[in-house]
Amino acid sequence: DTTDDLIELANAINPTPNQREMDVLLHTGEIVSSTLLSMALDALGVDAVSLTGAQAGIKTDAVYGRARIADIDTTRMERELGAGRVVIVAGFQGVSEDFDVTTLGRGGSDTTAVALAAALKATTCEIYTDVPGIFTADPRVVPQARPLRDIGYEEMLELASTGARVMHARAVEVGAIYDVPILVASTFDASAPGTLIHREMTMEQGNKVRGIAHQDKIAKVTVRGVPDRPGIAAQIFEPLAEAHVSVDTIVQNASVERLTDLTFTVAPGDLAQALEVINGLMSKIGAREVVSAPDLGTVSIVGTGMASAPGYAARMFRTLFDHNVNIDMISTSDIRITCVVASAQVADAVRALHAAFELDRA
Repeated sequence: DTTDDLIELANAINPTPNQREMDVLLHTGEIVSSTLLSMALDALGVDAVSLTGAQAGIKTDAVYGRARIADIDTTRMERELGAGRVVIVAGFQGVSEDFDVTTLGRGGSDTTAVALAAALKATTCEIYTDVPGIFTADPRVVPQARPLRDIGYEEMLELASTGARVMHARAVEVGAIYDVPILVASTFDASAPGTLIHREMTMEQGNKVRGIAHQDKIAKVTVRGVPDRPGIAAQIFEPLAEAHVSVDTIVQNASVERLTDLTFTVAPGDLAQALEVINGLMSKIGAREVVSAPDLGTVSIVGTGMASAPGYAARMFRTLFDHNVNIDMISTSDIRITCVVASAQVADAVRALHAAFELDRA
């Protein structure tokens, strides 16, 4: 993988490289791929042109490594398309207001594709990958997992946000906002129909659970002995946001003698930054101590209608109990139930839940 090779090269020179310089380095990988594809099409007699993110008019904020697309100026692309050329845009990148190169984070090429489709008012965005669509679970973990014909934006966003790796969560979010249907299909199997992510879904399905997602690795941070007073949560999470630490599950214990424990999860790569921020706040907020656990994972069941249909949470918890999987934390939304478990038990939990909810059946 070109990106991994470039990261390894950077770390060999500097174990903690400047993120701006990392973006300048990493964006070259996509440029190499897009220019080679343009050359290949030219050799076949197809008029093509490759564009960097900046040349394609992709403007972002200046959060290096995790930039978000602010706007797309389609003038250059429309001119090239109008001339009959195939336009190949390097994904995963853009340019800030100061013309610094930025990258969108891993999976950002999906986001680029859907954002370009929205900006160009395309009827559909087609994403071709190494799997024939969205599955009921990761087929590498559950061989019985089956591909879905279609799925709604909300469900796909929850699956992507809780570990499904086929689609980038931000790409699904852009698709939902601009109502761009997204077809996820196989690069290698033209006969496979793929999965359409769109607004319309079949009404009143019998099994409300549509899929199971998992994360092999997450980290947990617990701030103990936090004074139970108004504004304390803001004092903790605002500095984390300013440090660009994305927080997922949050649990606050019941107060005892006006002291409580506050626990949240972060990506493993954000743990050191999160601990640095929290340790810097301890004297200010008057908390007793901060502890962390890096060896956790998550398993989630996702499906529209679970909130109005009793029994899904109970079946999930019973299944995990029957397979001796301890639940560390629980998080829910209207269409998702997520359990934080030991990282070593994630795969067993996914297989058990897939069987319990009979997702191998169409």
